[in-house]
Amino acid sequence: MSTDDKNEDATGVRDGSVRERLESEADRAVETLDDGLVDLLTWVLDTETRARIYIYLRERPNSTSEEISDGTGLYPSTVREALAELNDDGKVHRRKRESAGAGNNPYEYVAIAPNDLVTDIVGDVQEELNTVFNLDDALADRRSDARPVRITVERPAEETADDD
Repeated sequence: MSTDDKNEDATGVRDGSVRERLESEADRAVETLDDGLVDLLTWVLDTETRARIYIYLRERPNSTSEEISDGTGLYPSTVREALAELNDDGKVHRRKRESAGAGNNPYEYVAIAPNDLVTDIVGDVQEELNTVFNLDDALADRRSDARPVRITVERPAEETADDD
């Protein structure tokens, strides 16, 4: 064994094993990217459940709710509810799966493209930012309509007579 094979770096990978180090770093980068992507999509789609379903459908279009449940580890009822919401919001599309045999043909789902997803939220974000940036103007308008309050205290007639 050479001295290079015996020396290990801080991660426990031998100096001579560049391939192992690269693979280890690549795996870590993918995990970090996946976590970041889920976080971003959770913000865009409102829940982590919906984000995970969206990612699953981008990787495996034309999946049924059962396939999504199996692939994500989410409860079937949770998947069905989230798919209904995503379909209502136009984030996924569904159609009946074609089958040669008789019986119940399940729905299969396809997620919209990421650029369409972003396009849908740009208007909402812009509206919210405009509200924040125009907050001072809105508050100034309210202040200009306000009139000073004047409180007048009058003494009853009998008190003024007693003071004389």
